Amino acid sequence: MTKTINDVYMQLFRRLKEGGDPMPQLTAREITAYACKADKKQTAGWSHFYVEDATVDYAGLLCDRCLDGEPLAYIIGEWDFYGLTFKVDRSVLIPRSDTERLCEMVIEQAKERVSPRILDLCCGSGCIGIAAAHTVEDARVTAIDLSDGALHITRENARDLGVSSRLLTMKADVMHAPPRGLGQFDIIVSNPPYVTEDEMQMLDRSVADFEPHEALYGGEDGLDFYHAICDSWGELLVPNGRLLFECGWHQADDVAGIMQRHGYKDVTITEDYSGVPRIVYGTNARPDVDLTRDA
Repeated sequence: MTKTINDVYMQLFRRLKEGGDPMPQLTAREITAYACKADKKQTAGWSHFYVEDATVDYAGLLCDRCLDGEPLAYIIGEWDFYGLTFKVDRSVLIPRSDTERLCEMVIEQAKERVSPRILDLCCGSGCIGIAAAHTVEDARVTAIDLSDGALHITRENARDLGVSSRLLTMKADVMHAPPRGLGQFDIIVSNPPYVTEDEMQMLDRSVADFEPHEALYGGEDGLDFYHAICDSWGELLVPNGRLLFECGWHQADDVAGIMQRHGYKDVTITEDYSGVPRIVYGTNARPDVDLTRDA
């Protein structure tokens, strides 16, 4: 029997709801739009367009994957963040709304500076640095990750969102000293791995079985990357440059303490949009930083 796009949506919605999906409307809409190549913003017209049986079957297979626990973002290969659509695959974490407040703060800081240079450490999909470059037209971003897959996704996202000319990717291990020749930056931002050893054992299956563990695990107490970045990478900040971190819901005080012990001033803890103390930032107080910038 020939079905409309809306018929496909309703079929998926019922299956997802019965299967316990926490957001069956959203999930059904995304899968339907992806499988049927339909505009998810124009759902009112879905009842007027018919699809082939093969498309209906394909949508059903995608729904099966979702009900088996695979994250929707990996199924459709993209996810929205800060009003932009980013490609994702299993080499990167899925961008989360928890991080949008951090991104907004980076953009606010960048707008206060002329031709700001931003360093995005542990960039993953590149969502923070790319959103900043997309919003602040004179910003230049260097995005660093150890994963070749993540850097590939970042470059694709930069190209698709029109900021390739102002974004440089570089492979480096944030746990070690930075490569020579990076120059200096007005803003360093990082959403590093911060899941503790105990928390790794309790991750939801959709995270544990599908998202890259190297982008999650932050050492026994989850703080390894904060120590490493403050130890070595902070020297790349200009005087009065800003260092901004995302951290776990219980780690803000510890991260603030690490920054204070490394001499950052005005260290502040800020809540994300859900009211969780997730962002810690401070200002480089060292006056002896070489202001010479390598391009």
